[in-house]
Formats: sequence, structure tokens, C-alpha cells
Amino acid sequence: MTTTSDRPSEALTQVSKRVSQSVFDGSRLRVVLLVDVYDGAQQQFLEAYEQLCNQVASVPGHVSDQLCQSIENPSQWLITSEWESAPPFLTWVNSEEHVQMVEPLHSCVRDTRSLRFHIVRETGGAAGRQEVGQRRLQAHPRIGDGLIRHALTFTVRPGTEEKVAKILAEYASPEARVDDTTRLCRTSLFMHGNRVVRAIEVRGDLLAALRHVSRQPEVRAVEAAINPYLEQDRDLDDQESARMFFTRAALPAVHHVSAEGAPEGRRLALFYPARQDRGMRLAELLAQADSAAAEDPASPVLRSTVFQRDDVVVRLVDVRDERDAVPEVPAGLRELLDGEAARMDLITDRRSPEV
Repeated sequence: MTTTSDRPSEALTQVSKRVSQSVFDGSRLRVVLLVDVYDGAQQQFLEAYEQLCNQVASVPGHVSDQLCQSIENPSQWLITSEWESAPPFLTWVNSEEHVQMVEPLHSCVRDTRSLRFHIVRETGGAAGRQEVGQRRLQAHPRIGDGLIRHALTFTVRPGTEEKVAKILAEYASPEARVDDTTRLCRTSLFMHGNRVVRAIEVRGDLLAALRHVSRQPEVRAVEAAINPYLEQDRDLDDQESARMFFTRAALPAVHHVSAEGAPEGRRLALFYPARQDRGMRLAELLAQADSAAAEDPASPVLRSTVFQRDDVVVRLVDVRDERDAVPEVPAGLRELLDGEAARMDLITDRRSPEV
């Protein structure tokens, strides 16, 4: 298993105010997993955790973990872990190895929620101050735009691309309002060959938005319509089958940058097939290039989000004009590619009306 460079690149060490999201600043990562265990399943949960704990201890970049039980509700548990930086954690958590590793937990867990944080400040007693001073902390708090970005990707059977594109282009939009604090803001769908990428922008709680979307009749209808064409079988009426599909389909955002005062632009997506185990490094180089572009007033790039999972890397870019040239592949990146970078076909790009 490979990770990004041990030493963060100079371009990303000092976080720009234009960068609202990045996993590449080299600082320590704290992962928090909130778990609700079925009544009577605590012993089964503990045994599954011990097995998982022994396996994760050998994963590169892992530092430590803790298991905590609520003093008020014995079904509520908290798992925290610390990692040298975000890239090795993401490389592990998005791997098929991790999918198989955590499977024993699902039969005894009612609900989970995973939160990931870069460590910005840290205090300790006199004995620990020297160690704390040597740890890498996030240099500056990032200033976001209030949006959370996430994507899903999956493949369809070759020869069915036109049918799938038509289904995805014509579905009715779901209700944008999730609750008083969460709403769907934008959904962009792209295809390249038989690969589909669906990127969403959410204001508020991403998990609540994803659950909301999965329950909407418009979305359930389109998911059922494309079901026969998927390369990976799934049964949306089977909770475990659906969970496994969407776990493998998740394409997390690892970097987002916006030019200062950037207006609305034209949206395009670029697909980068990475060589085996080189996806994270490829995403890091794209992040560097986009951070530099945001500082250049002459650049056509207004904002950019890099999504990465395993060897799939997608760059969602808003440019000033659709006639602008597709951004060049940065130097040093071609050797990481397993094929040519390609502009994806836009299927639909929908904004929710403001209320």
C-alpha cells in the first residue's frame, strides 16, 4: 500500500484562504466514529472491534486508537483514532481491504457516523509538551463557502451507455429541502465510457442529505431504472446489498479551491485513470496545480474539486467560458496515469432554487 509523500509539498504547507478543503497539508488526523450498538450485542461488538484493532495496528500511518462507552447509554460507543496525516487513512478506509475488515461489525451495529478532523491546536501537561510541539498540526483554519462536496462513481455494462445516459438526464429532481438546516444545492452528472460520476453539493449535514435523497421517489425510480445495467449487482431492497454498493461507489472530495471573488462559470469534469496505488499522489499533484491556478488572475479556472478513491481520480472544474481550453495535465503527472486523461460528457447539471 502506498501513500502520498511523507513530507507535505511546499505549495500546500501554508494553506491559502482560497483552499476550503484539503487532505494534503501534512497535519495529523483525528477520526471519530460514533456507534450505536444493538441491545445485547455488546460482547459481539467488542470481539469484532478487537479483531479490527489488531488488523489496523499494522496499517501504514496509523498512530493509535481508543474505544469508549457512554456513561449514560451503554448502547452508545465512540471509537477514536489518530493518523500521521489524512492520505494514509483515506487510502486504507477507501480500500477493498477495509470493506472486508469492517463487515463483522455491521451485524451488531444499528447506526454509525464517521467524522474526520485535522488537528489544529493541542495542549498537554509538562511531560507531554515537548512531544506536542513536535507533532504536525494544521497551520491555519480553512475558510469554507458553506458547501460540502461529495461524489459517487460506478460503471455500467458496456453497450448500455446511451440508455443509462438517457435515464440519468431525464429523471425528476428530488425535493431540495432536507430540513431546517440542510438542503441540496447542486447535482452534476457526467459519464466517460461506461463510468458514471454523480457529484453533489450540500449545505448543512451531508449524511442527512444522502439519507434524504435515498428515500425520494424520484431517485428511487431512477436507481431502479439503471439497476439492470450496472456492472456491480445490487438489491436496493436489501439494506446490506445497498450499503455495500454505495460504500464502494463513494468518491470523496480531497481538495477544493476557489479563485477570489469567482463568478459562476461553466462546469466540466476530467477523468484521470491512475496507475495502481498511485491515485492519491496523482490527486495531490492536481491539488497543487489547482492551488496555483487560483492565485493566477489569468487562469480560466474559477474553482476546482478533486475527488479520489483508489485509482479513480476525477477533477470537477468550473471555468470562465466553455470555450476555454481544458486545463493542461501538470508536469510529473503523466507517469502516474494508466491511460489518457479525458474530458467527461456532461449528462445533467442541476441547481436547486434558493429559498
